[in-house]
Amino acid sequence: MRHGKKIKRMSRPADQRKAALRALTTALLREKQIDTTLANAKAVQPEVEKMISLARRGDMHARRQAASFIYDKDVVKDLFDTVAARYKDQNSGFTRVIKNGNRRGDNAPKAIIQLV
Repeated sequence: MRHGKKIKRMSRPADQRKAALRALTTALLREKQIDTTLANAKAVQPEVEKMISLARRGDMHARRQAASFIYDKDVVKDLFDTVAARYKDQNSGFTRVIKNGNRRGDNAPKAIIQLV
């Protein structure tokens, strides 16, 4: 039984799940909006919130922590320069998940996750 286990597993082993979350986080911070499944959108939301909180902190240690998680270094630079300034007065709720129907092939629920 998985009582009290809050992590969303995404039906993947741990290494693949972490890689998928890193890739989705990088894509969302680069594009500002991505279209994915509802489960992936809900799983990546806390990770993006953590990265934006690190950017709001703005010190060198936070920048290195974000750079170790995000794949693209240009995205890290953009995150700390522009996105952090955009959310400087906001404490949380940096992302929004909007349900977007079902996928054609397997009828999986889709969602759009975007930066507010």
